[in-house]
Amino acid sequence: MPVSTNFGASAAELILDARNGTGESPVWHVGEQALYWVDIPGRAIHRWSAGQGHARWGTEEMPACIAATASPGRWIAGMESGLFELTLGQAPQAAATPLAAVTHAAPAMRFNDGRCDRQGRFWAGTMCQDMAAALPAGACYRYAAGDAAPALRLDGFIVPNGLAFSPDGRTMYLSDSHPRVQSVWAFDYDTDSGTPSRRRLFVDMHALPGRPDGAAMDVDGCYWICGNDAGLVHRFTPDGRLDRSLALPVKKPAMCAFGGAGLDTLFVTSIRPAGDLSEQPLAGGVFALRPGVQGLPEPAFGA
Repeated sequence: MPVSTNFGASAAELILDARNGTGESPVWHVGEQALYWVDIPGRAIHRWSAGQGHARWGTEEMPACIAATASPGRWIAGMESGLFELTLGQAPQAAATPLAAVTHAAPAMRFNDGRCDRQGRFWAGTMCQDMAAALPAGACYRYAAGDAAPALRLDGFIVPNGLAFSPDGRTMYLSDSHPRVQSVWAFDYDTDSGTPSRRRLFVDMHALPGRPDGAAMDVDGCYWICGNDAGLVHRFTPDGRLDRSLALPVKKPAMCAFGGAGLDTLFVTSIRPAGDLSEQPLAGGVFALRPGVQGLPEPAFGA
């Protein structure tokens, strides 16, 4: 499969040599013109902007996915034991307020990928921390402002990932990035009730380079997903056709997000694995690509 950096795209630019163990859940905050993301094993929330540089807040549990709320400095986060509101202030540690606990299906589980739908409901998936066990204990939960507990909506996943919503909000995408599965599905999505239905295979990535990881959506309704282990970000059209693949200088891109003043920069977080990194010294860094298309602003939780 050809790898293209054409279509007006630029080469990947390193914006921060973050050296994250697992850099995940990048979110562009339009009001602050800043990029936020998490380092899961590093137990940290990061912020970067061109004008203010880099900031970091520690967390007691591993944060996996975040979304901004309507209140400045406050975020919803899927962590290990449940959902929390995190307040990012002057202190080096984020203040965590529990919102809702989750009873996991197996020991040693945590949240993984997540984001808000177009109506501001938070969706997040869970997984066993030991991926090698390949336990299909992962589930996807939906949580709206005012809910007493997250509602379990989908289950039977090993590593749920790649959550995204079409521009009109009527299609939901979800992947399972485990090597045994490597599939992306599309669902019809009822925007009034927040209910997915008519699950169907969108992309089988077994025949493509990289496992499906975190994703983003552009204004054309195309689905961008990181090809973990292949150092690529793939763009798929709404009918599931591979449109292009952009290269990164690391093997494990984890998740992408559109940002920048014109929402035309694709930011990509990555993973820094243990072992010899001589071929990818920037692993764990955060990168910027300019693919020649625009993304969509992320809805705030409860909006």
